[in-house]
Amino acid sequence: MAEWIEKRMEDIADFNPRESLIKGSVAKKIAMDKLQPFCRDIPNFEIESFFGGTKFRNNDTIMARITPCLENGKTAKVNILEEDEIGFGSTEFMVFRAKEETDPDFLYYLIISPIIREPAIKSMVGSSGRQRVQTDVVQKLMVRVPDLNTQRAIAGILKSLDDKIAENRKINNNLEQQAMALFKSWFIDYEPFDGQMPTTWKSGVLGNFVEIKRGGSPRPIQNFLSDSGLHWLKISDATCISSPFINEIKEYIIEDGLKKTVFLKAGNLVLSNSATPGLPKILDIDTCIHDGWLYFPSSKFSNEYLYLYFKHIRDNLVALGNGSVFTNLKTDILKNYPTNLPTDDVLSKFDEIIKPMFSMILSKTRESKALMEIRDSLLPKLISGELDVSDIDL
Repeated sequence: MAEWIEKRMEDIADFNPRESLIKGSVAKKIAMDKLQPFCRDIPNFEIESFFGGTKFRNNDTIMARITPCLENGKTAKVNILEEDEIGFGSTEFMVFRAKEETDPDFLYYLIISPIIREPAIKSMVGSSGRQRVQTDVVQKLMVRVPDLNTQRAIAGILKSLDDKIAENRKINNNLEQQAMALFKSWFIDYEPFDGQMPTTWKSGVLGNFVEIKRGGSPRPIQNFLSDSGLHWLKISDATCISSPFINEIKEYIIEDGLKKTVFLKAGNLVLSNSATPGLPKILDIDTCIHDGWLYFPSSKFSNEYLYLYFKHIRDNLVALGNGSVFTNLKTDILKNYPTNLPTDDVLSKFDEIIKPMFSMILSKTRESKALMEIRDSLLPKLISGELDVSDIDL
């Protein structure tokens, strides 16, 4: 650590740097919901007219400054803009731009490390549920920073892991798009069947072909949550990941809570029916589900088919939902949804094509989880100087 110099955060980064966008001009917008928890890359953006918000450029780091978004890991490095292009986003972002002699990648990893995250979270003030980070507290934080070459060496190790995670995500997105295109071709547009649904297929409603059940919730749930035990699947566990598979759940429920809930083994398909309704996921982990989830004990269709089917009809399901605060999908909505049942032969042939694609997606999802664990283990040790990188060639 002898070669590391202690500096204030405001000495190594500009906070909310001034940029200019003309009111009403069209630009790329990154809303808070576009940021994925503990994910470096921004998966997508919107094109909208600018009337306010934080402004940033490529290589800036944007960090949520409001609870619970910061605690949930909503911090990203901007990489979706062209050279000299200015984007904008939520007013609840804090923007960091690397100063001279600061590597932008190193700055990103410093900001997501406990060195910055923990003091930022502790600095939050405001009314319950709307607490915000105090910018001046983060600006005055003292951090130890190495020379530029060492910064690049540290960032390079962590970046290589995030680059592989990003590559896996692209592969998975491409595979899922291919699978959805095949589903629509076979079962919506009927391209293999001259554009017409075969007369041998059965018409009916989803409840004719699929058993639909709802999870349950012990009351009050707080009495049954704990730091260990059986996994407890929250809606947020599904909304924060792009993969069809769920293999990481952060909350647990004690065994006594099983009396009024549902325990599912890995391999089951679930569908959210409240808060963020109509979202299908396939479990890659044993878990308990509450009444915000539907599950399917028996079905004429494979999990892969149902996943694609629910993705295809999601907008229709949401439109049929009801609720004053959250849209809810009652079980009867799904049971009565018009559905066709292809022949066993057609479903079998479709599964022969689709299942290997989903197997590859699952493999990449598991690999990414392992890479994230390695990254998160190395991050605090590298960013603090505990691990020496002097022998690494740039």
